[in-house]
Amino acid sequence: MGIDEELGDRIASEVALLVGRVASALDAGDDVEVERRGERITATLQGDRVAPFIGRHGQVIDAVQHLATRVAARHAPGGRWVVTVDAGDYRTRRATILTRIATDAGDRAVRTGGAVALDPMTASERRFVHEQLRERDDVSTHSEGDEPDRHLVVTPRRAR
Repeated sequence: MGIDEELGDRIASEVALLVGRVASALDAGDDVEVERRGERITATLQGDRVAPFIGRHGQVIDAVQHLATRVAARHAPGGRWVVTVDAGDYRTRRATILTRIATDAGDRAVRTGGAVALDPMTASERRFVHEQLRERDDVSTHSEGDEPDRHLVVTPRRAR
């Protein structure tokens, strides 16, 4: 089944409006660029004052992304649209940090032979770290605890 171009344009427009309104309310600017590739929509807030939009530990930007995803789901039940909200290259910078955290935790678990518990993370960040370590055959990962203290644990796999 093909992509409904008109629907995609409407969702992209509503996502841009949402991001712009939140950014404006936070005095974080309102220059929003939206890119749509197939069923993926990325809304990026540009400017020098994006810090309030990102929020402490990314809480604001994650909440806006959740709302933007809900906007897409309202128009297209079934969840085929993937919406990403970014500002000041936050997502790329955070991915770099999480990759380093994952690598360091995996290396430490293997070196010490014990489990390494990471600090609490959002569900999407835990998923990212799980994915980063999935290809390693010397460690495994699982999540423990309850939100907001749910965290990832990296354990060494024993040699067979």
